[in-house]
Amino acid sequence: MITLTFFFSFFFFLCLFLSFSRQPVLLAEFGSDPSKRTLVLYAHLDVQPAYVSDGWSTEPFVLTEKNGALYGRGASDDKGPATAWLAVIEAHITLNRPLPINLKCVFEGMEESGSVGLPGLVKRLGVPGQFLDPAAVDFLCISDNYWTGKTKPCLTHGLRGCVYFHLEVTCSKKDMHSGVIGGSVHEAMTDVVRVMASLVDSSGTILIDGIHNDVKPVTEEELKTYQQVEFDLESYKVDAGVDGVTDTLLHDTKEKILMHRWRFPTLSLHGIEGAFDGQGSKTVIPRKVKGKFSLRIVPDMHPEKVEELVRAHVTSEFQKLKSPNKWQLIVDKAGFPWFCDPNAPNFRAAAKATVRVHGVEPCLTREGGSIPITQVFEEVCEATCVLLPIGASDDGAHSQNEKIDKINLQNGIKTLACYIHELSMLPTEEDAAAKAAAAGAAASRKASNKWRRRCSVNQEMFGCECLECQ
Repeated sequence: MITLTFFFSFFFFLCLFLSFSRQPVLLAEFGSDPSKRTLVLYAHLDVQPAYVSDGWSTEPFVLTEKNGALYGRGASDDKGPATAWLAVIEAHITLNRPLPINLKCVFEGMEESGSVGLPGLVKRLGVPGQFLDPAAVDFLCISDNYWTGKTKPCLTHGLRGCVYFHLEVTCSKKDMHSGVIGGSVHEAMTDVVRVMASLVDSSGTILIDGIHNDVKPVTEEELKTYQQVEFDLESYKVDAGVDGVTDTLLHDTKEKILMHRWRFPTLSLHGIEGAFDGQGSKTVIPRKVKGKFSLRIVPDMHPEKVEELVRAHVTSEFQKLKSPNKWQLIVDKAGFPWFCDPNAPNFRAAAKATVRVHGVEPCLTREGGSIPITQVFEEVCEATCVLLPIGASDDGAHSQNEKIDKINLQNGIKTLACYIHELSMLPTEEDAAAKAAAAGAAASRKASNKWRRRCSVNQEMFGCECLECQ
């Protein structure tokens, strides 16, 4: 019998192989019975960089079992869930039992690099007779997020979108000596720092006029939904790493923290490219710097409108500086928020599977992060996606000492196996709530399909309808 650790280690190798592949997307199909429903599952095998010098207690690319957990880069994001799906398939093959549904796998090798090329590939495959033919796809599933706590499983039905900006300022043709030149020229770094400081205050409030205009107001019914979510403020401080540093969060209740993670927009400052960031002291005035920041957006915010509001704000703030330096604001990438009604049949099957394995109803959650390919799959396949996480809130994805608890991996395998069986047993006739969920999902797909992420010719143009973008 192949052990989980061996199976997982094999995936570490497969990830490295895909990283050097020119076509870093692996497609697999199990079953093509027209009498069965078809599920498309997505996972990614690439990971964030990791070095022992970052603060790891183990070699990040040597899977290490310790204290009931498996440590290694990608253990939870996202090779653990991908391995769980392979274990489900292997179990059916070993037991000589046919899968209760047709299964199509899309394993990607560039998610952490922005899924370059994947949306286009999905669209090319989503035509009659191809791998993602909408007429042959019934459901979608992604396991690339996490529980809100450590003991109660979740199903996720919402994601924030992300609009990422580069603010580039140029003041000279070359770097300059701060002693020789300083005090005689307008410095690019000063402009970037002052403009970026005008975007958000230290309490997290976005200072861009009009940015909240399209955010839906909080209702009493929505407030009640946060009661069923497993979430502890003190544990969250530990997960966020602020314990022993500030011991402070921006908000003082579970509901407020969750809402500001899930259903309100946020703006984060990420860094300044071109500035000196090495060890020691370097008295240089950089000729050009590029400030990087992003907004996480929520329904019903639109990336194009967000770009317009940010550009207007930056223009106004730069005019206040009276600086002659050259500047430009570039949208590096943008994606819609995603929201799905949990009354959809796909969610009902996932919820029943969770109860069978864990003995409790799953928390219905939203996620503050973005998985842009979710909406692409829904638009192309004309199906509803469920986010079915198996990792816990303290797994440390993207951080040092990333891990997945063995019990989570084992129960995750069981849950995914039960999930595909529950999908096969869904009634053919939908009830009123399921029909309403389907209608809402169809309307959302129609609205987002009117927008093009970027013109193929002019990379800075949104909403393009030129022939090249059709």
